[in-house]
Amino acid sequence: MGSNGELKYEISQKAYIKLVLHSLRHKTAAVNGVLVGRISPKDEGLVEISDSVPLFHSNLALLPPLEISLIMLNNKKLEALSKGKDRSPVMQLCVKDGSKNWRVVGTDGGSKLLLKEPSANVVLSDYISSEKWKDVTDVDDHLDDITKDWLNPGLFN
Repeated sequence: MGSNGELKYEISQKAYIKLVLHSLRHKTAAVNGVLVGRISPKDEGLVEISDSVPLFHSNLALLPPLEISLIMLNNKKLEALSKGKDRSPVMQLCVKDGSKNWRVVGTDGGSKLLLKEPSANVVLSDYISSEKWKDVTDVDDHLDDITKDWLNPGLFN
């Protein structure tokens, strides 16, 4: 664990880009998804997020704390992405703490969200300029057309 006992979260480029592209595809909706990861075998204080799975972009009647925790996109940071060389994530990660409350990682000065690949924002910017976000499929899209694979196996080909 970190010096104050807080976990660090490291998100892979693949997971990071896929979730941001999902939010860009549905700019006017709160998108929901799942991050897939594990505790690092080398460092028990590090959660390695290896993939993201886009789920929904429709207005679901979720519990309010879950709705709040699943709002992933920081619009101001996303807009600034094309203007600068910021290497910090343009998303927020919410986790449930020991008291069963949701909190945003990094706002308490303890836990941190890190990009595994430092160039992830450069790659993301390229994907945005080529409108790669149009290729992201979530479960809602799959329910409308079952030929669309919501696991997005070819997204980065």
